[in-house]
Amino acid sequence: MSVNILKENNVRNNRLNANALKKIKHISHISHNNENFYTYELIQTIAKFLLDRINIRPKIGIICGSGMGTIADSLTDRHIFPYETIPHFPVSTVPGHEGRLVFGCINNIPIMCMQGRFHYYEGYPLWKCAMPIRVMKLVGVTHLLATNAAGGLKPGFEVGDIMVIKDHINLMGFAGNNPLLGVNEDRFGPRFPPMNRAYNKELREAVHAAAKDLDVSSIVKEGVYSVIGGPNFETVAELNMLRICGVDAVGMSTVHEVITAHHCGMTVIAFSLITNKCVTNYDDHSEANHSEVMEAAAERGPLIRSLVSKIVSYIDENHQTCTDEKFKP
Repeated sequence: MSVNILKENNVRNNRLNANALKKIKHISHISHNNENFYTYELIQTIAKFLLDRINIRPKIGIICGSGMGTIADSLTDRHIFPYETIPHFPVSTVPGHEGRLVFGCINNIPIMCMQGRFHYYEGYPLWKCAMPIRVMKLVGVTHLLATNAAGGLKPGFEVGDIMVIKDHINLMGFAGNNPLLGVNEDRFGPRFPPMNRAYNKELREAVHAAAKDLDVSSIVKEGVYSVIGGPNFETVAELNMLRICGVDAVGMSTVHEVITAHHCGMTVIAFSLITNKCVTNYDDHSEANHSEVMEAAAERGPLIRSLVSKIVSYIDENHQTCTDEKFKP
């Protein structure tokens, strides 16, 4: 009797194991397909859709941070594509992110500008948030200038300061969340890209030189940026931990874009506008909110546009911006 029971248990366990294995394979298949939804060929299709409708070939890409959409508004000879009109493109859902690709010129230099980015907290996986960077690459962009709004952690940082990003700490990457997850597309870049030189030193120095020309060196700093998933702002304990780790400013974007851009060979420069001071003291009852982010961005709008204009001119004058033949759509 006991032998029969044992056999029945073995049969049942084998059946359960087989069903479990089947489910695991199904889930893995779904995950694999999702992680690689934007194939190289599909991104080529998006790039071709755009190139067929514009008469410029941009070499510089710009991402407008929260409340900084006036960068795109300042372009001349603009071609505007609302995200919902672009095949296979996500849409922005956050106030301060207009949700448009804008092609045009700054100082007669062709530009491709994201007037609104995508965030993990909107419900998009990081590979989808960063997908426009690969579209930029196939359109011909060789240099990326990313801006963002961030909370200032470093003592001495004030609202309205600009922090040139020299490095980042990818907290979401520590949890296994990365825009490069899934099967690598070798036509964009290597499986294991280094990140120790993601932020170009020469261009960082160019930002400081531009700040000196504009007589605003006192508010242009440099530091380490870290990303959180959001949408909630950080706790006091979290902020104190980040400060111990050497973080100078914290936000909810940019890192996945920089990783993707560096992976596919772009030269990257990025800076944060400090729009609020992080609360690291339990006796401080002030609270971060999105309205103050927008207000600070609006106040610094003219200066940011001037800085961007000078950086764009520097890149055009000092960097080779020829497109790699293999990336032509």
